Amino acid sequence: MSATTLKGQPLDKAVLDAMLRRRMFYTPSFEIYGGVGGLYDFGPPGCSLLTNITDIWRKHFILEEDMLEVDCTVLTPHEVLKTSGHVDKFADWMCKDPKNGEILRADHFVEAVLEARLKGDKEARGVKVEEKDDPKKKKKKAKSEAIKLDDALVQEYEEVLARIDNYGGPELGELIKKYDLRNPETGEMPSDPVSFNLMFQTTIGPSSNSPGYLRPETAQGQFLNFAKLLEFNQGGMPFASASIGKSYRNEISPRAGLLRVREFLMAEIEHFVDPQGGKKHHRFPDVEDVELVFLDRETQLAGKTETRKVAVGEAVKSCLVDNETLGYFLARIHLFLAKIGVDQSKLRFRQHMQNEMAHYAVDCWDAELLTTSGWIECVGCADRSAYDLNVHAKKTGAALVVRSRLDEPITIEEWEVDVEKKKFGPLFKKDAKTVEAALMASSQADREKLANELKDNGKATITVEGYGDGKAEIPSDAIRIEFRKRVEHTREFTPNVIEPSFGIGRILYALIEHNFWTRGSEGTDEARGVLSFPPPVAPTKVLIVPLSSNQSFKPHLKKLSQRLRSIGISSRVDDSSASIGKRYSRNDELGTPLGITIDFQTLQDNTFTLRDRDSTSQVRAEEDKIVEAIKSLVDSSKTWADIQKELPAFEGQEVDVAVREK
Repeated sequence: MSATTLKGQPLDKAVLDAMLRRRMFYTPSFEIYGGVGGLYDFGPPGCSLLTNITDIWRKHFILEEDMLEVDCTVLTPHEVLKTSGHVDKFADWMCKDPKNGEILRADHFVEAVLEARLKGDKEARGVKVEEKDDPKKKKKKAKSEAIKLDDALVQEYEEVLARIDNYGGPELGELIKKYDLRNPETGEMPSDPVSFNLMFQTTIGPSSNSPGYLRPETAQGQFLNFAKLLEFNQGGMPFASASIGKSYRNEISPRAGLLRVREFLMAEIEHFVDPQGGKKHHRFPDVEDVELVFLDRETQLAGKTETRKVAVGEAVKSCLVDNETLGYFLARIHLFLAKIGVDQSKLRFRQHMQNEMAHYAVDCWDAELLTTSGWIECVGCADRSAYDLNVHAKKTGAALVVRSRLDEPITIEEWEVDVEKKKFGPLFKKDAKTVEAALMASSQADREKLANELKDNGKATITVEGYGDGKAEIPSDAIRIEFRKRVEHTREFTPNVIEPSFGIGRILYALIEHNFWTRGSEGTDEARGVLSFPPPVAPTKVLIVPLSSNQSFKPHLKKLSQRLRSIGISSRVDDSSASIGKRYSRNDELGTPLGITIDFQTLQDNTFTLRDRDSTSQVRAEEDKIVEAIKSLVDSSKTWADIQKELPAFEGQEVDVAVREK
């Protein structure tokens, strides 16, 4: 499936990128110094577009779902990310060309070379092949040679590509050797893949004794504040926290514009749910009929990419999606992407394969959007189980749990640990908290074993990560472990977490591609770019243009511009000497959905023309009606078709102006 424009035209990425640079949606950071890979600055329209997307996200999720928003620090101590698993597991596999020293991301290298071979096979068979710019590929693509392959080998390559995200480093190394994959730049086979941690490391404070990292996600701050958020929510469950902020990943080869960057905006939700009862969601009936396009794990493992459209209610019922809460958020993600203008025919939900899933995930689906760079992950929705809360509680001893009142009291018999603080503290000094946390996190079987050791030997040994040689010996006068019976009137549990995680920059770029198209300019062969953003998302809502530089128009310009600003609608005045058509065309490239023209008739009866960007049709009415029409279009309560029914059409202005200019 190839990427196309909004109108189904072949999408020329070079033309679009040139337009985005010219209109300063975004630009490489530090460009006059040569730039730095994976870093970009947003210009005025890019900033507005980004702000509008996050504003709609905040209303769609935080406001509508009554979530608790937090803003946590970017700097994160080493100990936090060591505990979460990121220090050890947040990595990609890279290999090195022995001749020129080029660093290659292993899975992208395998993918690029195999796809080049498949392309060469198609060329040899006389099949036309469309170019595709893929962010996973090298800066200079693997060159294809028109060589026909055996049908069995073609199938083998296709199956490898369908499973590419499921391979670890050793498997990628085996594929490189098996298929004799060589760097097209040098003809050399790269070294065996090695793991590369993607986090930016730093130190906190003037000494190097406090190592830290720039956060790779916003999630950890939400987990560490769980107990405070639960208290703020008056102990109510389930509940969700949310955060919008910058995250950082030291990508191996960030060479695909906004699709693979080192600094990016994320919007993440942590929905805390009771694991008992099947992770139900009280609003699931509201979305159970929403149809989603799924690419499941089994299909990918079979080397295929066929999708199927299934209502989310049926997907949960058939266990395609694990539970209601996960299914609910998949549907809500779908609805959000539709709201901001993503082409629904270019959206699918792909299930992670086992080896591909993040170290914490039980199940995970990606919302992928089709672009000129292929299918790109823009939103991940993972069931993180209770992983994060458990590991942080075990490390710190903090009670990251929920206590809920039971309808009927229950009797519990179990091993309990009592720490004699006066003996325990002086014994372990600065490590007392770490050793105590390990004791409190011990299982019932471990506690029974420790109790027997204390009874038989007068001391017990427990494994404590980060303490000495990993073993702590505790005398019987420092702890007491007894088997006790108690009646509980409350239940204590660690909630599970469903996490939707949005890459706002990727969504922004895919949205641009999905809304881009070109139309011809009358009398010329020139194709003019148009960005058909929905009005709520568009960087600027209204263009105001005077017919000419006549001074009589200025009071109307000022009054109308101030009136629109006073009701929160962004507008831009273009009073340059260019023709009306050129001024509108410039702003069509910026995605401005509406245009107001002030002409000589305005001076007589205070009426204005209102132009629709996509159809170029116009209506004319007095100021109050025009402003009311703009408000209803911007808040999506009406469409342009509704406005055309309500206000009289206006014909011929741009034609008349063109005639006058000639």
